Amino acid sequence: MLAGTIDVAYVRDIRVAIIAELKRVIVGHDQPIDQLLTAVFAGGHCLITGVPGAAKTLLVTSLAPILKLDFKRIQFTPDLMPADITGTEILEEDRTTGHRQLKFVKGPIFSNMVMADEINRTPPKTQAALLEAMQEKQVTISGQTHPLPKPFYVFATQIPFDQEGTYPLPEAQQDRFMFNILMPYNSEDEEVQIVRAATGIQRVELKPIISGDDLVAAQTLIREITVPKAISNYIVDLVAATRTGEASAIDFAKDYIAWGAGLRASQNIVLAAKSTAALAGRTAVALEDVRAVIAPVLRHRIGLNFRAEVDKVTVDDLISRLTQAFPALKG
Repeated sequence: MLAGTIDVAYVRDIRVAIIAELKRVIVGHDQPIDQLLTAVFAGGHCLITGVPGAAKTLLVTSLAPILKLDFKRIQFTPDLMPADITGTEILEEDRTTGHRQLKFVKGPIFSNMVMADEINRTPPKTQAALLEAMQEKQVTISGQTHPLPKPFYVFATQIPFDQEGTYPLPEAQQDRFMFNILMPYNSEDEEVQIVRAATGIQRVELKPIISGDDLVAAQTLIREITVPKAISNYIVDLVAATRTGEASAIDFAKDYIAWGAGLRASQNIVLAAKSTAALAGRTAVALEDVRAVIAPVLRHRIGLNFRAEVDKVTVDDLISRLTQAFPALKG
């Protein structure tokens, strides 16, 4: 399809087609799939958190061929170095002249879709190798800037932090991810279906649905979706309520939150709500779109204090209480 002819009806139909194709290999996980597509069409990066075996890697590797995007997977380990991600310079000799010069060899970051598998297995120094790429869509090596292809996504899987040998992501890096998507265990019936399929001989070949150029055009369309001022005010007020030490903080936030969400949280809620509306075939954001994306946007942007740990209060518990405290628009 020509990029100039993309509208919300096309985006809605493409979403349905992509989900149908993903469901050929992914069993269950309807909400994670919806959230991942919301981020993809908004142009955002995603953390995907869950125990090993929850289909985190399968979800991302299945999405790449459907979107017709170049894909690279990086297995993060404790000995992984930044240059293993971004690339490095090597000394190359011309055999005819004997002249030597430095040549930049691109790392796996130079792809449309990069999967950082088990990102919290490696120390913060290597995790931070993704930071410039995620924010600026470029990599700087020895003073030279190398642009990344468009579109560009980082999908990072995490294992739970309480497992041995893991390193929590620095707050600044977490803030560059639009969503933190939870991948829970499948239900018993779903697990039976997975076991039977995985141990059989049938293999599924996924069909491409949308091109990278059309995906970029859809991202532009989504930014044009209308957001009523009352909804913008609602989002800003809700995020500000998480900031302890500020007059806007809600009471239970002062009790349990060490640090609250910043400006990127508000921006990402707005952009994700626009994507949700467009994927539903609508040209304006509704409150239901905002409420659908609050949890994945805020989940990794709120730090809990010691009292929360003692009282066994989770981030999702606080987000639930927060949305209950803001049930409707003002006025």
